[in-house]
Amino acid sequence: MNILSSFFKGKKAPKKDQPHRKAAAYPSPETPQFIVGDLHGNLDLLEHILEQIDHVIGTLEVRDPKLVFVGDYIDRGPSSAAVLKRLYELSTEFSDNVTCILGNHEQMMLDFMEAPEARHARWFRNGAAETLASFGIALPAEPDWPATANAVAMALRGQLGDPMEDWIRSMPTSIKTGNLLITHAGTDPGRAIDDQSPRVLLWGHPEFLTRTRTDGHWVAHGHTVMENAVCADGRISIDTGAYSSGCLTAAVVLPDGTVEFLQTTAPREAQ
Repeated sequence: MNILSSFFKGKKAPKKDQPHRKAAAYPSPETPQFIVGDLHGNLDLLEHILEQIDHVIGTLEVRDPKLVFVGDYIDRGPSSAAVLKRLYELSTEFSDNVTCILGNHEQMMLDFMEAPEARHARWFRNGAAETLASFGIALPAEPDWPATANAVAMALRGQLGDPMEDWIRSMPTSIKTGNLLITHAGTDPGRAIDDQSPRVLLWGHPEFLTRTRTDGHWVAHGHTVMENAVCADGRISIDTGAYSSGCLTAAVVLPDGTVEFLQTTAPREAQ
């Protein structure tokens, strides 16, 4: 099956029984948004959610739908290399409609490649072993990290290739459409939506989940694992811990304020 074969088709959608709505203030993007949570190296879940999105897009009477991934494509799961390749293909084939946002795990990998000896420890301790293994590279024992960091970085750069590395480096930290901001980790609720620091967008803010914005903007994000996807108080939280729970979430956000969730709930296939 050619996943996303229905991306530009438009048919009337069946009515949903219980859409999530906000009576007074609700997210209103300029075009329909299909926002996918943290993948963490799980190709099977990516393909599963793409099938669901393809089905929905094929039945919606819409124009110009957008598919947005909120970052953390690598680490922890077994298929980081394959996930990056799949997303690269999608973003190349549908360059006007598919956006991959930078996550903090991609940033850790980029920081490591930029300065291996100085910046290896944080990434190596947070999922790098699985990512490196997916590229056929073994993570050395911890006592050998400083002495081997440059060699590991060189091997990874060789496996990624220039086009893939350039693509990752070019990923935005957020996109904004209507009153909806889509980013990886969240925002500082005390600062204007257009005045957010890249660090906060990548790593989050201590008040993001407890302090509601007062400017009418909504933020769709991943990064913080939730037991269930949430749409409330100006936040659409879609990281449901796919790498450990097997539940990958995508939010469908329509211009009329409707927000619904798609999830991988079937048993996972062996990888």
